[in-house]
Amino acid sequence: MKHLTVNAIRVLAAEAIENAKSGHPGLPLGSAPIAYSLFQDFLKFDPQDIGWEDRDRFVLSAGHGSALLYTLLHLYGYPVTMEDLKNFRKFGSKTPGHPEYGVTPGIETTTGPLGQGIANAVGMAMAEAHLAAKFNRTGFPVVDHHTYCLCGDGCLEEGISYEACSFAGANGLGKLILLYDCNEITIEGNTSITFREDIAKRFEAQNWQVLKVDLVSKPDNILLITNAIRRAQRETKRPSLIIFKTHIGYGSPLENTPKCHGSPLGEYNLAETKKKLGWEYPPFTVPEEIYRHTRKAGKKGAKRRRDWQTMFTEYAKKYPLLAGQYRKAMSGLLPPFDLDDLLTFEKPLSTRQASSVVLNKIAKELPTLIGGSADLAPSNLTEMKDTDDVHYGSFSQEDFGGRNIHFGIREHAMAAIANGMCLHGGVRPYCATFFVFSDYCKHAMRLSALMEIPVIYVLTHDSIGVGEDGPTHEPVEQLIGLRAIPNMQVFRPADGKETAAAWLYALKEHAPTALVLSRQTLPNYERSGLEAMKGGYILDDCPGKPDVLLIASGSEVEICVEAKKKLAEESIKARVVSMPCIEAFERQSEAYRESVIPSFVKARVCVEAGSPYSWYRYAGEKGEIVAMNNFGASGAAPLLFEHFGFTADNVAEKAKLSLRK
Repeated sequence: MKHLTVNAIRVLAAEAIENAKSGHPGLPLGSAPIAYSLFQDFLKFDPQDIGWEDRDRFVLSAGHGSALLYTLLHLYGYPVTMEDLKNFRKFGSKTPGHPEYGVTPGIETTTGPLGQGIANAVGMAMAEAHLAAKFNRTGFPVVDHHTYCLCGDGCLEEGISYEACSFAGANGLGKLILLYDCNEITIEGNTSITFREDIAKRFEAQNWQVLKVDLVSKPDNILLITNAIRRAQRETKRPSLIIFKTHIGYGSPLENTPKCHGSPLGEYNLAETKKKLGWEYPPFTVPEEIYRHTRKAGKKGAKRRRDWQTMFTEYAKKYPLLAGQYRKAMSGLLPPFDLDDLLTFEKPLSTRQASSVVLNKIAKELPTLIGGSADLAPSNLTEMKDTDDVHYGSFSQEDFGGRNIHFGIREHAMAAIANGMCLHGGVRPYCATFFVFSDYCKHAMRLSALMEIPVIYVLTHDSIGVGEDGPTHEPVEQLIGLRAIPNMQVFRPADGKETAAAWLYALKEHAPTALVLSRQTLPNYERSGLEAMKGGYILDDCPGKPDVLLIASGSEVEICVEAKKKLAEESIKARVVSMPCIEAFERQSEAYRESVIPSFVKARVCVEAGSPYSWYRYAGEKGEIVAMNNFGASGAAPLLFEHFGFTADNVAEKAKLSLRK
C-alpha cells in the first residue's frame, strides 16, 4: 500500500500539471516518497480542525512543486477536492500556481520565491519554542510540535537560506527539520555549473545535525526516510537537515533532466510514466483503499488533538492564569491601552526615540510582543528594556522565553522570519533596520502584504537627515517603493503623538505596517494625536478658506509650519496638512478627504525628503513639489536640508509660485 500511495501522489500531481498545461512535475515525481512518509507517519494534524494550535507546521519552500502539496492535502482529508486538482492553476481556483496562504485550506504560508519558506519555517519554530517556554509545565506540554520544511537546490542557492539557517543554528531550534530534495537539477541544467559547495559541511558549520538518505539507488525505500526523520526528531538541541538524494522527474522519460522541471510532461511522456510506475487507473482516479490508508493518518491526528484538548482542560484547572494567558495569546486580542499615557511626551524627540518610548509602554501591556533588530537595536531603539516588574530577556537557546531578538546582520531573513512567527500565531512580531536597508527586506515585506499579516517594520534614519553617513545610507526611493506595495501601510510620523498613533494603528491593522522614523529631533504639535490614524489631517489651519495647502510627512511638517508663518506675514493664508500615511488617508470617506484637502484650493506645495512620485496626485496641476531627485550627499543634516531646498523660505516661495499659476 505504501508503494501504491506514493505512486498515486506522483501521478495525481503530474495529471494536474498536464491538465493545466503548465506547472513543475519534476519535484513531485522525485520527492513523493519523502512527502508520503512525513504525512503518513509523522506530521501531527487533524484535517477536520486544520487550525488546531498544536499541529505540526509543514512548509513547501520549493513552492513551484505546489501540485505535490495539493495532492497531499486531497489524499489526507483536507478540504481540497479532486475537482480542485483538476482546476490546478486556473483562475479563481483553490489550487493556484504556487501555494497561497488564505486561499487553500492547509497552506501555512505563501511560498514560491525560493528560500522564503525556509526562513518562514525558522520563524514558526521560533514561535513554538517561545510559547513552549512561556506556557509548558511539567506534565503539560501545551505547545509541543515540529516545523518541517521541504526545499530544493534552488532554495539553498538563495542567500536568504544561508541567513535563516545560520540564525536557526545559532539559536538551537531543535524542532526545526529541513527536508532537502537534492536532485541537482535547476532550469539551466545540472547544479554543478554554479553550485558546488558541500552542503553538509555548510550546515554542520552552522550548528545543524546533518543526515543523508540515498533515494537514487533506492527511490521508494520508505524505511530509510522514516529512520532519518526519527533521528531528526530525537535531536532537540540543534535543527536538523536531511539531505535526500533523489531523481528529478522520477519514472518519466525526462527523468534527471531540466526538461521536467518547469513544464508538463506531455501526453506521451505522462503515459510512459504511468506505464513505468504500473499505474493503470483512469485520469484523476484514486483507488478507495488508498483513501482508507491515508485517512488513518488523519484519524490518528484527530485522536492526538482530542488528547491535547483533554490535557489542556486539566492544565486550565491546575494553571488557570497561564491557561487564560495562552488563550489570549492565541486569540490575538489586544489589551486596553492607556491612550493618555501613550500620547504624552514631555519634550521634543526624534520619532525613533518616541517609538522607543511607545514600544516599551506597549510591551508592558502586550506580553505577546516580540521582536528586535538586524544588529541595530542601539540605533533603531527597538529594545524592550527591563524594569523592576518586567524582565524581557534575549531570545536564545538558553532562554527561548526572551522577547528581544538579536537577528544579526540578516535583514532579508529577519523579515521572512517575522512572517513565519506571525503566521504561527500567539506572538506579535516586529523587526527593525535602517530605512535604506528595507531594500534587503523587500521581498519578504511584499509577502507580508500579499498574505495580509500584521508584521510591524520599524525603519529608522528615514531621509537625508542621516547626514554624514552620506548617500549610501540616505533613503530616497524607499518611501515610494513601499507605498507601491498593495496592503502595506507606510507611516512617517511628524512627532511623538503621531508615532504613538502609528504604533496603535499597526497593532490594530490586519496587514503589515512600516514605521518610518527620523534620526533628528522633531517638535511636538498641539493638534497632533490619534487623528493621525486617519492618515492625513489638518495640523495647523488658518482663519476662513486657505489660499494654499502645505502638505508634508515626517520631519518636513516642521518646515511647512514655519513656512505658514512666513506666508502669514504677507497675508497669505496657508493650511498645514500632516500626511503620515497616504494609504490610511485614501481609505477615508470622500467627504473627509475633501474636508482636509479641498478641491477648490488649487495652490499647493507637497514636501517630503524622498522621491516626488507619491505626491503628484495631491499637488494637482498647479501645485509644487519639494522632494529629492538625487541620492543626497555626505554632510551635516541641517546643511543638507538647506542645500536640497527643504527650508521654510523655499516652501513659502513655492507656495507663492503655485498661487501665481
